[in-house]
Amino acid sequence: MGLLERVGMAVRSNLNALVSAAEDPEKILEQTIIDMNEDLVKLRQAVAQAIAAQKRLEQQYTQNLQQARQWEDRARLALSKGDEALAMEALSRKKTATDTAAALKTQVDQMGAQVKTLKDNLTALESKLAEAKTKKEMLKARARAAKASEQIHQAVSKVSTSNAMAVFDRMEDKVLQMEARSQAIAELSGDTLESKFQALESSAGSDEVQFELLEMKKQLGLLPDTSPAGTLPQAVTDTSPRASTPPAITDIQDASPSSGEDDIAYLRELLK
Repeated sequence: MGLLERVGMAVRSNLNALVSAAEDPEKILEQTIIDMNEDLVKLRQAVAQAIAAQKRLEQQYTQNLQQARQWEDRARLALSKGDEALAMEALSRKKTATDTAAALKTQVDQMGAQVKTLKDNLTALESKLAEAKTKKEMLKARARAAKASEQIHQAVSKVSTSNAMAVFDRMEDKVLQMEARSQAIAELSGDTLESKFQALESSAGSDEVQFELLEMKKQLGLLPDTSPAGTLPQAVTDTSPRASTPPAITDIQDASPSSGEDDIAYLRELLK
């Protein structure tokens, strides 16, 4: 292979590669339909011209037949009048018209066959065009689906699964941190003045229970007899029905030390 042939082959291969890469199925199909429509228009024009030519030939054939009959009638008329020479001339004209009509009949038959062929080709082309339009839409839909699928696969291939899962793990850690911070804030906000008062109220309720327990012990005579100052006076046992009425708590508080904390400590000592 010579150098020029190799260069020519390289150029053709590169051109073919460029053309193949530049081919868009949708555009190629659209152009093909346009070309088929143009061919259909041309074929319709050819059929119309062929039919027109056939009509002209048929008219000429009919005219020559009429002329042949007319010259025959004239020859008969001339012969009946005894003019044999005129009759011969008329018959000669008849022969010419008859020969022309025969030739035209052959052309009419041939043109009829051509018109039929053209009409068959026109019908076939119209059928192919309708089929091509339907197939074009199907191929365009398939081409678009293929492009969309290719784009999706390219997008998926660019996404790293490990990176995506790492992002989810990191976001989960952030959410856990936010939840822990929210719980810590809730616990800190719970230790407020209201909670302190609730603690004092619960302590006061416990003190009342302790006072009531001490009163019951006094009524039952279970408290020891203590005389030092600041102690609670010993309960006096009364056999009357009114003895079951417990003394007021204020009396006990009056007999206890003045300080509230000392009272609580004293009561706890007595309960022991």
